[in-house]
Amino acid sequence: MTTHTELPYGSWPSPVTAESLVAGVAVPLEVRVDGADVWWSEARPSEGGREQIVRRTPDGTRTDMLADGVSARTRVHEYGGDAWNVRGGVLVYANWSDQRVYRLDPGVAADAAVPVTPEPPVPHGFRYGATQIVPAGVWGDRAWVVAVRESHAPDTVAAHGEAVNEIVAFPLDGSAAADPGGVRVLVTGPDFVSSPQVAPDGSALAWTQWNHPDMPWDATELVVAPVGTAPEGGPALGDGEVVAGGPGESVVQPTWGPDGALWFASDRRGGWWNLHRVGAGGQVEVVAPVDAEIGGPQWSLGMRVFAFLPDGRIACRLVRDGLCDLAVADPARPELAPQALVTGLTWMDEVVAGPAGGPDVVLVGAGPAEPAEPLGVSLPQPAVEAGGVAAEIDDTQPLAGGQDVDGAHALLERLRPAQQPVIGPEWVAVPEPIAFPSAGGRTAYAILYRPRHAKVQAPEGTLPPLIVSIHGGPTSMTRAMLTLNIQYWTTRGFAFVDVNYGGSTGYGRPYRELLDGAWGVVDVEDCQAAARHLADTGVVDPGKLAIRGGSAGGFTTLAALAFGDTFQAGASHFGVADLAALARDTHKFESRYLDGLVGPYPDKAGVYAERSPINHVDGIDCPLAVFQGLEDEVVPPSQAEMIVGAVRDKGLPYVYLAFEGEQHGFRKAENIIRAREAELWFYGQVFGFAPADAIEAPPGEGF
Repeated sequence: MTTHTELPYGSWPSPVTAESLVAGVAVPLEVRVDGADVWWSEARPSEGGREQIVRRTPDGTRTDMLADGVSARTRVHEYGGDAWNVRGGVLVYANWSDQRVYRLDPGVAADAAVPVTPEPPVPHGFRYGATQIVPAGVWGDRAWVVAVRESHAPDTVAAHGEAVNEIVAFPLDGSAAADPGGVRVLVTGPDFVSSPQVAPDGSALAWTQWNHPDMPWDATELVVAPVGTAPEGGPALGDGEVVAGGPGESVVQPTWGPDGALWFASDRRGGWWNLHRVGAGGQVEVVAPVDAEIGGPQWSLGMRVFAFLPDGRIACRLVRDGLCDLAVADPARPELAPQALVTGLTWMDEVVAGPAGGPDVVLVGAGPAEPAEPLGVSLPQPAVEAGGVAAEIDDTQPLAGGQDVDGAHALLERLRPAQQPVIGPEWVAVPEPIAFPSAGGRTAYAILYRPRHAKVQAPEGTLPPLIVSIHGGPTSMTRAMLTLNIQYWTTRGFAFVDVNYGGSTGYGRPYRELLDGAWGVVDVEDCQAAARHLADTGVVDPGKLAIRGGSAGGFTTLAALAFGDTFQAGASHFGVADLAALARDTHKFESRYLDGLVGPYPDKAGVYAERSPINHVDGIDCPLAVFQGLEDEVVPPSQAEMIVGAVRDKGLPYVYLAFEGEQHGFRKAENIIRAREAELWFYGQVFGFAPADAIEAPPGEGF
């Protein structure tokens, strides 16, 4: 029988150090399949946060494709995404340092990649993403690349008043690298364009578009245009036709299916992103309707949540009740809902068809006790039966969960060696989806993680402090999966609750629209309700409630402190303090976002002032920690400096850490470590416990 040492909550020694959050960590981001090879990108905090691209051949050999210091990352929409692609072993990628697209041919050294787009007139002046390689022979004797381009060239911005987003094409051979005229504009006019998809025979181009003030989850149009070959070679685009989408409909991931039809996910059916196709006569029909999300908010370029299998079925990600399933739909029986597999995974991204001779599906998946990994999934045969089937786990490289059922099983395969676990299962706090009452009689949702330690327990009769965590967006959702960023807190004796407040995705459009005109109200109410619910039910100490969040979550954190007294501490990571300042000074993608969340500015300037925490610092009566990147163009540093100055003037205890070289979200290992330890130190000061870690006191006052 194990005897546990008794220590107060918060002071438990933990093997999950701040260093372990970044040491050797490689977070998988996006997946591609090229023939028999699997490629993926991964963020590496220990390498300055750069995004490396890895190629895996059928024999399991993995090769880093980018030269030291190179990062495949685009600044389109500032959030980036879809910065690279591969076809026939030829890799194209947007280089973070200059935002030009580079080509790397098979067998060529990584440092010999060549630019295929021109030098911009100003640094980062042309930004590219969502690239697709069209092989030679389709539009003439040269291969081409189709991409989204966001132009920040001074003359362009001067003419339009903002950056201009277009779909362009340029030769793969690099002939446009020294000739800006070699980049051919295919689509221009809409405020935003995304997801260009060339038909397999090159005869058509599909894409999505939207205009201010809509965001892509509000209203998008799906457009198709015929493509011919220009006399000089290359694509010549005909007139486009809107085939789906419009007001009140969000369309994501247009994909040409093996049946020649155009497929996509749309929330036109009951507010749920479901599979649809453009059928005969241009009629749009739903396939495999289900009250769950196949799709999501397109914050960054690229979305891969469904894929066609060789046998005609469709593998897709289902999101419901805060968790994910891998499911299979049968287009031959469109009336049947997708049938879920039991995989042991609770979150997944990047669902793509598997490589030749390999697993049926490749995805990025995570479980309650497994971090995100690139995985291969071999699906059960024959077709999945109603009620779901279970997954068999590869015993040579075990994953969490899964079991055999009646001999029908899927097989999960790691595509890279498992990282040495920092903690074993006896330490892991597993995600628990919860629902709880909130203001106005509505129900809100969250994922709860209870404190857990293999060797320590708290004194009898005591309850843990609570951290209420607020995801960014605000149109986003929390991911229910193992992450050391959460286990860092739970192994020290904190309860941690990730709130999917009204406005979050994953629960249908009506729930998402609860935040329309109500940002700073509904989100705050739901986060306060989560804390009260856990305190009232005896899960946490009602006198030790903290709230934290980044970006939009930082705004909710500040608003909860300014307009309520539920919490005794708050930590804002690059959070919004002044809504009017954000409306006046942010990037193009979100420049009209607040029209829907708050109201048009300056017409609703009074509402902006009323909701902005900076104008209500008198309501903040508890200590505050603020963390900010000094190169943040989404939430400029002035926002953090305003709130810190106001808190300082009021005489409240505070911590303020600002990091050189960081944008919106911290990527450098040393800064991630410093911010996490400073936040733990801060909570120790507020709640009266001594962290087991030796932490240098961060800059601030009042402690």
